[in-house]
Amino acid sequence: MIVLSRSFVRKRVISLATTASVAATSFVLAQNPTRAYHLRGAMPVQYVADRPDYADEQPFLSENDAAMSKMMADMTIKPTGDVDRDFVAMMVPHHQGAIDMAKAVLRYGHNEQLRRLAQEIVVTQQQEIAAMRLAVGEELPPSVAAPTQPAPAPQPDAMPAMHSPDAMPRHTMHMR
Repeated sequence: MIVLSRSFVRKRVISLATTASVAATSFVLAQNPTRAYHLRGAMPVQYVADRPDYADEQPFLSENDAAMSKMMADMTIKPTGDVDRDFVAMMVPHHQGAIDMAKAVLRYGHNEQLRRLAQEIVVTQQQEIAAMRLAVGEELPPSVAAPTQPAPAPQPDAMPAMHSPDAMPRHTMHMR
């Protein structure tokens, strides 16, 4: 007869419970990916945005949700076998997502402290993207000046005004 120690049994029970939990979560997500929000106790942006008490926040929520969705999709890469390049390929969209979300706060937010922080996020994330690309030998795309004011929300069939950031001359970003 085999005698199993309590420690051995406890480790196996914890292992089985963890495996069952991961399997159940994977099954739920495979059946309905939007349920992931409910697993974390939060509501997806599109459901919150449909509530009347969030109507004024709808443009921000929509823009932020689009930035998050694009970021998550762009972070999914096919591994190349080069850890450094794969890291950069995943981190650049992650940083760009932060830039896009910060720009949404600049466009719609009111808290001056958060707006200054969002401006810093835009600048530092752009610098980090440039540093990562240079580290793996990629050429940098043309640089743009970091916005000090948000660009207006996109308007269909509207031409940029001469005072908008889109009409300003482009400047080259300098790395330290």
